[in-house]
Amino acid sequence: MLERITARRAELDEPEEQPVKQLAEIRAERDELAVAERVLERVSEQLAQERAETAPVPGQVSRQAVMMIPHRAPGVEETALPADYQRILAAVRQAAGPASSWPCCATISAWPTWRAATMCPSPPSTAGATN
Repeated sequence: MLERITARRAELDEPEEQPVKQLAEIRAERDELAVAERVLERVSEQLAQERAETAPVPGQVSRQAVMMIPHRAPGVEETALPADYQRILAAVRQAAGPASSWPCCATISAWPTWRAATMCPSPPSTAGATN
């Protein structure tokens, strides 16, 4: 009889050890996740600080303060761009296909200023052009 009791006790010890091992593995994984979470928080804070430090600042062109194009970031809308850049994007969207600079400049009414600033020749004539 004692042998059967000892055998049964040995049978019950094995299933009892499995949940203890699983619980230890779960606790170890939770500890690792907590460490990973802290590391992610620190890295995110550092990235946010770096982005804030490298934010665009007004530059100068011909002794006038101008706002440079903002850095790309998630959630930044087109409205964050200066008005001139918004007009350029609208002109490019209106083009039927790939956009050429001549029609875009004419569309945004920047042609005379742009031509004078860049010393570019007049736009090519489209009269009599064939496709």
